[in-house]
Amino acid sequence: MVEDAVLLVNLLTAGVLVGNELGTWAVVHPALHKLPFDQEVPAEQQITKRYGFFMPALMLATIISGFVGAGLTSGQTSELLLAGSALFTAMLLITLIGNVPLNVQTLRFPMDGDPAVWHAIRRRWDRLHLLRIALDVAGFSCTALGSL
Repeated sequence: MVEDAVLLVNLLTAGVLVGNELGTWAVVHPALHKLPFDQEVPAEQQITKRYGFFMPALMLATIISGFVGAGLTSGQTSELLLAGSALFTAMLLITLIGNVPLNVQTLRFPMDGDPAVWHAIRRRWDRLHLLRIALDVAGFSCTALGSL
């Protein structure tokens, strides 16, 4: 019963995480990039603040529940959950090393700042985000297969 609950939490958090990351890439940021510069900057700053509150807990819950699930199971299920958690952990490391410093730059960017600098920050963030999405999708695939 505990094992099933942990697997369900892991699957749900992994699904929400991947869905959120894909939605950010496919919907949120393309819409923001179409705004005039003086609207894009404050909009991105507000979204970055909100994600900064929500995402760390979701990422950690996904990783921890996956490792706990791997410890509670055996065989292929355990191996898949372990692989999924390792992939999500790699995504978190990229986030901490790459995206978070760029988020700090985004939050501190002055309204009268250079648009070229702004766009360079956001392009780098977007490239790192694509790598994170690839890891998230692979991690979710392992998590889903392990939970079946």
